[in-house]
Amino acid sequence: MTSSSVPIYLGDEDLTQETRDLLSSLPSEKGWLVSQIYQFEGSWHTQGLVQGILNCQKNFKAKDSDIILATTPKSGTTWLKALLFALIHRDKFPVSSKHPLLATNPHPLVPYLEADYRVSPDVDFSELPSPRLMQTHLQHHSLPASIKSSSCKIVYCCRDPKDVFVSLWHFGRKLSPEETAEYPIEKVYWYESRKNPNKVLFVTYEELKKQTEVEVKRIADFIGCGFTAEEEVSEIVKLCSFESLSKLEVNRQGKLPNGIESNSYFRKGEIGGWRDTLSESLAEVIDRTTEEKFRGSGLKFSC
Repeated sequence: MTSSSVPIYLGDEDLTQETRDLLSSLPSEKGWLVSQIYQFEGSWHTQGLVQGILNCQKNFKAKDSDIILATTPKSGTTWLKALLFALIHRDKFPVSSKHPLLATNPHPLVPYLEADYRVSPDVDFSELPSPRLMQTHLQHHSLPASIKSSSCKIVYCCRDPKDVFVSLWHFGRKLSPEETAEYPIEKVYWYESRKNPNKVLFVTYEELKKQTEVEVKRIADFIGCGFTAEEEVSEIVKLCSFESLSKLEVNRQGKLPNGIESNSYFRKGEIGGWRDTLSESLAEVIDRTTEEKFRGSGLKFSC
């Protein structure tokens, strides 16, 4: 695997001495997209992302009006980025042939916090319109303190672990076909959504697929962008649908600034697609692990 096949934010170039010192003290294992991964605050990360997380934790200053999208990778991040962007900016960008989502992949429109801070400790978000919309893959306990102490809103999207496993595997194969790997799951956002429902909204990919308009209205109400009686939620749902986004030339050709092929983010977007890939025995292993990790939480997966 060449370094060019690794997304820019996952690379190990230009690490600070502080990061190198920390990495030397962390548990490490053979990596998937990179040579080594490191266990930091309960999750496994590349060297580059450890640096991005440190910078983000130290330097990001949340505003009370901020909206943070939190997901595990391959849990509907691209779809939610599009939906939230369209919801928040629908007064400025009504659904039309000139909408930004028709000409730009959703990812550059919504900053990825720890990836941006991987590149520089001094990221400037001052030009983002209010409310600022940003995305993270961090677990709740690893979020910058300013996010947890502010009144900003967190939308967390969860997906059946078996579909996440398969989607991540396909995504990784496009970057590094030689190897595959597991990815951790966690439940803290679920607890936080129950403890503080005005701060954290817990959304499941499955419900979002089954009753999209209902869930989009729920998200809009939560982030303070509720629909009026005259507005048509169906227009935004259609604009941001997998079917619409995946057919756009901007999402089928070329690379994003992070070095990833644009079409890597669009595969099938199905519920229960794991059945076409996973053996029964492997599905049972994932189910048992999920049951063990989520036991007593009240969170169930039905796919």
